[in-house]
Amino acid sequence: MEKNYKLTIAYDGSRFYGWERQPGRDTVQGKLEGVLTRLNDGPVNVIGAGRTDAGVHARAMVASVRLDTQGSCQEIQAYLNRYLPTAIAVREVKEAADRFHARYNALGKTYRYTCYVGSAKPVFDRPYVTVLDYRPDLDRMRRAAELLTGTHDFKAFCANPRMKKSTVRCVDSITIRQEKDRLYFHFHGNSFLQNMVRILVGTLLEVGRGRWEPEYVQEILASGDRRMAGPTAPPEGLCLMKVDY
Repeated sequence: MEKNYKLTIAYDGSRFYGWERQPGRDTVQGKLEGVLTRLNDGPVNVIGAGRTDAGVHARAMVASVRLDTQGSCQEIQAYLNRYLPTAIAVREVKEAADRFHARYNALGKTYRYTCYVGSAKPVFDRPYVTVLDYRPDLDRMRRAAELLTGTHDFKAFCANPRMKKSTVRCVDSITIRQEKDRLYFHFHGNSFLQNMVRILVGTLLEVGRGRWEPEYVQEILASGDRRMAGPTAPPEGLCLMKVDY
């Protein structure tokens, strides 16, 4: 009998063209569906809580999928981890309520963006950090982050200029801290627009290096113009940390 399952997945996005399946390209959703189709002896549709971009990582992406299999959750997990690429690991498989939907039922997400500000090259974790050749001012960025926190129209921070749905989002927490030679940005919100976190990081870094005053982010929000905001930060520093339900 077909059942609904909740998967928690970690992946190194370096070698993938993002989450969403694309013909002729390696994607996380595509790899999962390929393995599960063999297990299910028929096509499956893996629904992710979000769609991470090419090169973006995840520690706990959540997905839902309907399967007709006699195997236990532990056996499904073992099968997936045996046949998936080494860059993808299924951390947990659980039976879910019949109506559970990984995307529609998600209440919030936490993203972390990591920058490296040390003097030596980060040889061993280079694919997971964005290297800066300057040290941004944390106080200035924190002042700007306070002004970005809350419910706003984040159209200026969306990479899709043809977005027809509402671009209003609630970002209830932005924290910025430095630990030795690592600079961490944490974002928590109800949902995020395309490239939104990376554009927020790029904008905050422009403030941190002194190009803009912290208050300028209010003008960016009010403008609704992507050209007013900072550059899109590189994908390798971004990681989906948690999905709330």
